[in-house]
Amino acid sequence: MKVINKICQILAIVFSLATVVVFFLHFATVEADGNSVKFIAAQLGFGSKVDVAGSEVDMARSAHILFCFWLSVISLVMSAFSFKAKGLRYAAPGLGLINAIYLLVIALSSEWKFIDTRPLANVTAKTYTPVALIMAIVAFVFVIFAVAYLLIDDYIEVSNSKNGALTIPKRLIRFFRDYKSEVKKIVWPGIKEVLKNTVIVLIMCALIGVVIWLVDFGLGKLIELILGA
Repeated sequence: MKVINKICQILAIVFSLATVVVFFLHFATVEADGNSVKFIAAQLGFGSKVDVAGSEVDMARSAHILFCFWLSVISLVMSAFSFKAKGLRYAAPGLGLINAIYLLVIALSSEWKFIDTRPLANVTAKTYTPVALIMAIVAFVFVIFAVAYLLIDDYIEVSNSKNGALTIPKRLIRFFRDYKSEVKKIVWPGIKEVLKNTVIVLIMCALIGVVIWLVDFGLGKLIELILGA
């Protein structure tokens, strides 16, 4: 079990690194002024300079792609340091899942929505390469291995403990059972009670509103007198 645990941890790190690496592959092609310009995701995210028909253009930053890049980097760092700080094993798959979903949304959405082509003029087409979808797939694979490592490592810790600790799945099951039992204890009011309480709340809101208006009106008049004097 410990061997499988280490394999999952190492594969999680490998795929988190791969998620960062694919940001430096051909991500999209943009047609502008009759020229075909190829971009890697990192270029679009950081807004680096590109050569268009012999002239250098300083691109704007695509905030969505940049956000995914930093999520990938943070997930990689957390996965790498999970060897020493086991608390990071919880955060890494969480951030990785957010990143994977975001990348999938980008890959499946219109290129015009997520690629910022300023200041290119006369842009006629934007096209993703397969890398856009590969990025999302790699990110999801990372999440799978990160979650597998988390669950297996937690199982090993619980097995070695002598204080009757529960594994993560069992803790979740107990939480939902407790939640269900607490919900059953709720006594829902009848329609008459709801109407009565609603009327009381509305009346109190109206009274408080009137009081606030009177105080505001009085203070306003007082300030007018002071300033007028």
